[in-house]
Amino acid sequence: MKTRTVVWLISLNILLCGFIACQSAAQVNVSVSGSFYLGIGNYYKVPQTQVVVVRGRGIPDDELPVVFFISSRARIRPETVVKLRLGGLSWMAISLRYGLGPDIYYFPADDAVLKNPPYGKAYGYYKNKPRRKWKEIVLGDDDIINLVNLRFVSEHYGYSPAEVVRLRSSGEKFGAIHSELKGGKNKSGKSKGKGKK
Repeated sequence: MKTRTVVWLISLNILLCGFIACQSAAQVNVSVSGSFYLGIGNYYKVPQTQVVVVRGRGIPDDELPVVFFISSRARIRPETVVKLRLGGLSWMAISLRYGLGPDIYYFPADDAVLKNPPYGKAYGYYKNKPRRKWKEIVLGDDDIINLVNLRFVSEHYGYSPAEVVRLRSSGEKFGAIHSELKGGKNKSGKSKGKGKK
């Protein structure tokens, strides 16, 4: 009986330590990403808690701005967008379901900048079609994620699309780009302008 109690106490202690370690890791993750979520919330005018809830449903950080972009353009709840996305629809299919064409994703930027991956393909579609035929463009998920985040980071922090594209083409995720730009300084340490909506 005593052996059983000792084994049970040891097991309980191991579980408790594991729980505490998981809680600590979750708190670190939220604090690192928290300001990114706050930025998304501020830009799209939604509470940060709503951004965290959407993230908790399984939407990756780089795709969070897409949820709120489509939600605001289609005038539907973010939860509706999340449900459709988790149901297997592409971002383009969700957009088209609510009458949103690929033209809403276009964000003006210098042609020289947009030759860089991952933007060259998407901007090639826009550049090679007359504006009246933009509705024929079919963007992939990665194209939409990159274009929405380009708009979000450029407008929210007041950085040129060239700077955002440079960081993105070096392979950085948008959460890391946010962390780098949120302080209002570029790599040389010079202050940048504040963002605008």
